[in-house]
Amino acid sequence: MRTKFTPIQIAIHWTVFLILAATYATIELKGFVPKSLPLHQLLTLLHFSFGFCVLALMCLRIFVRLMYVTPGIVPKPPQWQHLLALLTHLIIYIMFISIPILGILSLYFKGVEWTLFSLKMPITIAPDLAFSRQLKSIHEFIANAGYYLIGLHAAAALFHHYIAHDNTLLRMMPGRKSAGGNNH
Repeated sequence: MRTKFTPIQIAIHWTVFLILAATYATIELKGFVPKSLPLHQLLTLLHFSFGFCVLALMCLRIFVRLMYVTPGIVPKPPQWQHLLALLTHLIIYIMFISIPILGILSLYFKGVEWTLFSLKMPITIAPDLAFSRQLKSIHEFIANAGYYLIGLHAAAALFHHYIAHDNTLLRMMPGRKSAGGNNH
């Protein structure tokens, strides 16, 4: 029985984390840069591109998760913790798929040209600025909630490692062998 996630699962997890950090960083940094500077536009383009990468990787992550059995936690946690972890992961998947989709739709309905990886993206021929603003507001609200969910996720991993003394965190760490040296 595997006691660790597969290397592809680990790689996707940490790549999503790094790209999420970059996505959040670009939007936060953009707030400090005057709109008249080219850096403001660059941060905007990077935010769009990183957000799309998050969407693609989260879809891939779900596909990969369905391919492999989740390794067990040793020692086994109480059932309520297991159910809470499942719920939290479901929320993470929904959140980080819906945020980029809402962002893309808000840009589409805004009717203003925009690019993704320097590629011109389609826009509606009938812009709806009110709907675009609503989508952007929802995008921003869920993204702000993402800060808390990421923090909760990290805190839970640290709780399991330092207080519960189980293998929750170690299952997702790259480059470490599982108990008994069995990595698969």
